[in-house]
Amino acid sequence: MSLFASPTITSGPSKAATSNDMTARAIPAGSVPPIAAKTADRFDRAGANMPVAIRRRLPRLATSSFLVAGDIAGYLIAYFVVLSIPPSGLEGTLAERTFMIAALAAIILYASAGLYPGYRLHDHEHLRRRTVAAVKVAVLAAFGAIILPEGQRLLLAVIGFLAVGLIVQPFVHWLARGLCCKLGVWGERAAVIAGSNLTPALVAHFENHWQYGIRPEVSDTLAASPDGGPSIAVIAGDAGALAPDLAAMRRKFAEVILLSDTPSFKVSGLRPADVGGEIGIRLTSDRSSVNSDLVRRILDLAIAIPASIVVAPFIAFAAAAIYAIDPGPVFFRHTREGRSGKPVHVLKLRTMYQDAEQRLEALFRDDPNMRAEWLSHFKLRDDPRVLPVIGHMLRSSSIDELPQLANIIAGQMAIVGPRPFPEYHLLAMDDEFRDKRRSVTPGLTGLWQISERSSADIELQQQLDEFYIDNRSLWFDCQILLSTIPAVFKRRGAY
Repeated sequence: MSLFASPTITSGPSKAATSNDMTARAIPAGSVPPIAAKTADRFDRAGANMPVAIRRRLPRLATSSFLVAGDIAGYLIAYFVVLSIPPSGLEGTLAERTFMIAALAAIILYASAGLYPGYRLHDHEHLRRRTVAAVKVAVLAAFGAIILPEGQRLLLAVIGFLAVGLIVQPFVHWLARGLCCKLGVWGERAAVIAGSNLTPALVAHFENHWQYGIRPEVSDTLAASPDGGPSIAVIAGDAGALAPDLAAMRRKFAEVILLSDTPSFKVSGLRPADVGGEIGIRLTSDRSSVNSDLVRRILDLAIAIPASIVVAPFIAFAAAAIYAIDPGPVFFRHTREGRSGKPVHVLKLRTMYQDAEQRLEALFRDDPNMRAEWLSHFKLRDDPRVLPVIGHMLRSSSIDELPQLANIIAGQMAIVGPRPFPEYHLLAMDDEFRDKRRSVTPGLTGLWQISERSSADIELQQQLDEFYIDNRSLWFDCQILLSTIPAVFKRRGAY
């Protein structure tokens, strides 16, 4: 789901944004659906006599303080890690002061980049802004190395210090956000204004994806609330029908977010643009440049070649286990659709019996419910075709996909991209979406793998792939890659 905000843009995939009854979501002009009671803010209860402006700032100030403390803790960990690498020879006041100045400069740049508290930013945007800040500090350290007598030795230490900080801080930041959420200070109150069919799903979406910092509640009036009310409005439905109310909303709310994926305003590639000094909307084709493709290819090879060497023993062990249970070929090649429609022979470890197709046909004859599950997901939770023990283990851990590193080295696949689906899977999707999928190289891991995996139905799989293709970037790829490992270990939605 892509959110077009004024004056900012926010976006995130949501199952809620793709309901079949889209036409029922239009909102009559001048009407706001009545619903639920708003959630009481912890600071509202604690300081009922405080001015509204102060009460609104306190949660944000508390959250920012926790996040700054988390980043300081991350740099302390980085400090001890760097000093523990022999031979360091960095003990002393000069090294401590240098690290302290580098950490302080990075935190100031984080603050100037809007990372405290960093509401309504995707994880890949957090990663981009943090990396850019660290690079700026490293450049400043390089200039300092020219001046200081021990500058060259300190420069390498500072770069290592910043690099370790970048690795540690996302984890510490996750802990700090979780603590803020437990304390009830994370996020900003947002009034959800949408059709009655869509509102509960939107509220559930933002509650499940609380990391965006949107605390949804439903408002039945645009009149000013005694406590100041939510500072953000999230609007879904027919934006044109809401035009008479938009002026009043701008007066009441500090920020108004329009969901762009609506019946009358469904476009891809929305970007903010500076048009004559005023904010406008620019539509981009999102076609990858030659340079971007080259960088992706270099990164793919830099990851796939060493990874294939590391995982080779695991693949050999799994192959031996497959052969012991069901003697026969241990690898399985299946033709999938690749970039520009070219066929890709995807290589996988075999996790099913050799007579899998016959078993599936027999199952459908005996159990119509299993056929319905197959038509919805093209997967079965209790699949009789899967080899006992080893088959389920390989599929849930995604080890069966590791031979596709060979496809990546051959240039047929990428590390990150939409998963290559079989033809019968693609036939359930519309032609326009299939054309969009053909515009990018299929990947070993993708957005739906780190979010819903096998739990996603056809509609949600299509939405997640569309969102990835429309917002594709190297930073987004890096974030998906970093999120793949914990997603595999959690095994949520994998079968």
